[in-house]
Formats: sequence, structure tokens, C-alpha cells
Amino acid sequence: MDEARRDRDTEGRARSARPRDGLGRPLPYGAPGVERQPEGVERTPGESLREAQRLLDAGLPFHAHEVLEDAWKACAEAGRHEERELWRGLAQLAVGLTHAARGNAVGGARLLLRGADRITPYGTGPGPYGTGPYGIEVSALAAWARGLAERLGREGAPVDPAAQAPRLRGR
Repeated sequence: MDEARRDRDTEGRARSARPRDGLGRPLPYGAPGVERQPEGVERTPGESLREAQRLLDAGLPFHAHEVLEDAWKACAEAGRHEERELWRGLAQLAVGLTHAARGNAVGGARLLLRGADRITPYGTGPGPYGTGPYGIEVSALAAWARGLAERLGREGAPVDPAAQAPRLRGR
């Protein structure tokens, strides 16, 4: 493969410049697409949760996944090593919903269950919903993920990502 022809970001990393649809699938060059989330944005945990929720509510779980992935990767630099698996699990929930919306029931269910297992240990705080750090409704999120995974296993049909969007924190 000719490396000179690969799309690259401003830092020289290989990154496709093809536009993407709302579920992150690549579209042909020149097609109108959904603006991608910039990578490596430094946000506070609260800002990450607000932006991810906004994107989930808009039916853009792939983009929410990118925001949560940034938060996951930033944990080490921010000295929040103990939260790394929480953010990784939240990112897996968003990408699991992405796969479910794309019609990949098996992959979506696996990612939803993996994410639920990752976040569950963080739901030990007070409150009826097993609230975790930053007001994340860990127990409710894990129950949502397991329920959607079960539904995917039964029905296998694509889901509406906006209608199935979870609440990351209480209102």
C-alpha cells in the first residue's frame, strides 16, 4: 500500500477523511455526513458526561462513544487511574448501542454486556440507583444494557438509537 496516499490527521496519524453517517459508518468521499467529534479533547468528567448525553439523546451513539473514549484515555494523565474501567465501560455501552442501531445484534449485545460488567463495580454509592462517581446511575445503566442485550438476542432487529438512549446521570 502506498503510505503517501493514506488519509492522515494533522499529527500525521492514519485517519480516514471520508465523511461518516450518524452511526459512524463511512460514506463515499464528497457525500454529506455528520461532523465527527474531534479526538483528544480535554474535558472535565462532568463535561464529558454532558456532551456524551447530548449525543446519545440526538441518536449519535458512535459520536458519544468517541467522547467517552477520550475520557477513558485521559484518566491516566489526570491521575484518575481508579476510574479508567468506568469510562471504558461507558464507551463500550455507547458503541454497543451503535452496533445495535446498525443491525449487528450479536456484536451490540456483547459490547453492552461487557460494558455493564465493567461499570457495575462503580455502583456502590448511596441512592436507589447505585449511583457512582459524578452522579452516574451505574445500576440503572447496567440494567438498561443487560435488558437491551437480552432484547437484541430475542429480536435481533436494529434499534432506534435516540429512542433507546440511556440516561448516564439522573436528571
